[in-house]
Amino acid sequence: MILGFRFLATPQARKNKMCQIALYPGTFDPVTNGHIDLICRAREIFSDVIVAVAHNPHKQPVFSVEQRMAMLKQAIAGMDGVTVTHFDGLVVDFAHKMKAKVLVRGVRMLSDFEYEFQMALTNRKLSSDIETIFLMPHESYSYLSAKLIKEAAKLGADLSSFVPDFVAKALQKKLCKKK
Repeated sequence: MILGFRFLATPQARKNKMCQIALYPGTFDPVTNGHIDLICRAREIFSDVIVAVAHNPHKQPVFSVEQRMAMLKQAIAGMDGVTVTHFDGLVVDFAHKMKAKVLVRGVRMLSDFEYEFQMALTNRKLSSDIETIFLMPHESYSYLSAKLIKEAAKLGADLSSFVPDFVAKALQKKLCKKK
């Protein structure tokens, strides 16, 4: 161990470590191009990525869990090694159920890091065998948030550079103010 970083000694050991299952949990209300970018990045690192839609009524989602899952499945259609499911309860419990050893979390800006770091440390305390890895999206998506996209949709903005077309249409149908 050097300065707190663990290095895998052999190429075979590195290869075996990267064949783990990663869990990317989130609300995905709606799925954005930033989410899709992180799924692609996670898939480059891990052999299997499970995208898990959280049941979180406290966030008052625009779309149902089933609708969010359907949009994610359409967004990642044809992407090998990626599955979409849903969960309720503690993410570490769900990770164990899915045999995932890694949680993937996206960090766009420094403001995200404080919350994500706190959550990662809490998850580590709850289950020390689950690691959290932070991935940064491409810089062209670093400012995207589902909350801002929903606000823009309510005002009738063009969402084509933020979300897939089918998501933009679904958002505008649900949220767009009539002019």
